[in-house]
Amino acid sequence: MADYFIGLMSGTSADGVDAVLCEISDTHSSVLEALCMPFPESLRAALARIMSRNEAILLRDMGELDRELGLAFANAAMTLMSKASVPASRVKAIGSHGQTIFHSPEGDRPFTWQAGDPNIIAARTGVVTVADFRRKDMALGGQGAPLVPAFHQAVFGKHGTRRGILNIGGIANLTILGDGGPIRGFDVGPGNCLMDIWCQRHLGKEFDRDGEWAAGGQPDSELLASFLGHPFIQREPPKSTGREIFNEAWLEGRLQSLVHRVNARDVQATLLEFTARCVLDSMDKHLPQAELLAVCGGGTHNRALLDRLQVLLPGCRVCSTMELGLDPDWVEGAAFAWLAHRTLSGATGNLPSVTGASHATVLGGIYHP
Repeated sequence: MADYFIGLMSGTSADGVDAVLCEISDTHSSVLEALCMPFPESLRAALARIMSRNEAILLRDMGELDRELGLAFANAAMTLMSKASVPASRVKAIGSHGQTIFHSPEGDRPFTWQAGDPNIIAARTGVVTVADFRRKDMALGGQGAPLVPAFHQAVFGKHGTRRGILNIGGIANLTILGDGGPIRGFDVGPGNCLMDIWCQRHLGKEFDRDGEWAAGGQPDSELLASFLGHPFIQREPPKSTGREIFNEAWLEGRLQSLVHRVNARDVQATLLEFTARCVLDSMDKHLPQAELLAVCGGGTHNRALLDRLQVLLPGCRVCSTMELGLDPDWVEGAAFAWLAHRTLSGATGNLPSVTGASHATVLGGIYHP
């Protein structure tokens, strides 16, 4: 029997909640309804301030942010149920990723922090909520991310086909399927985050629609080499990253290290090339001779980026996950609905071959209304 589950996801871009209603059984998963609910402007401003790392943050501010995010996630779930005409009593569980505030998987004291109080989500919606997916994997020595490759295998895996699933959110992550070995996946580097920051600063727009601004510029070779020299890009998996590394301060430092000035549009073109080259490097190293690269996430809508990927990967067809049957905007939300199903079933959710954890485990905590 299939049950209804809701997945809630807010990624590195921190601009709102993707809410996805799925019908899921042990052998099947399909999306029934979905929506994106932007964060209120006050919440977006608070997130931008905290995630900029430019100032000290009061504990009160963090506590209030956790509550406000919980309310925003709950509101998204309730709006989705109303849109789909599905009562809370029909939904088996909500899987909430939360909003990553800080992700630090390396060093002597690794930790990850996702805000958005699941107690509030459960209480407001009346639906069992599964959350805090990453920390069990980290407790077992893993990176805690990415967690979507298991879902990618379940819905996109095809025997004998060498394919990659590339999610381009704020950070880009790649899942490798069909190469004959265990499933692998890892963050390759920045996706949209640096391009969005630069676009907001110079155009006053949230993002570079279709990559048009970048497409009119010329990548700067010295700046690109500086970007590609970052140790994370060269590091072998397992690996995961976020705004803790690739942020406005890092970008500004790279620009200031140049002996010449690069105009704003050429910086945007270089950032787009940086994202594309990170993907190319990962594909060359870990999935040579791939037949297909299916893209999901917000970066799917950056036509210039997808065109550049196709040029860089001439022997591999670059397409949207829509061609594989799932709207690219809802893949990650659907993944956390699927992970909630796994948790309630007592099934493992992480892949040690992806995260580096010592063993597979059931993920997340369960919060009752």
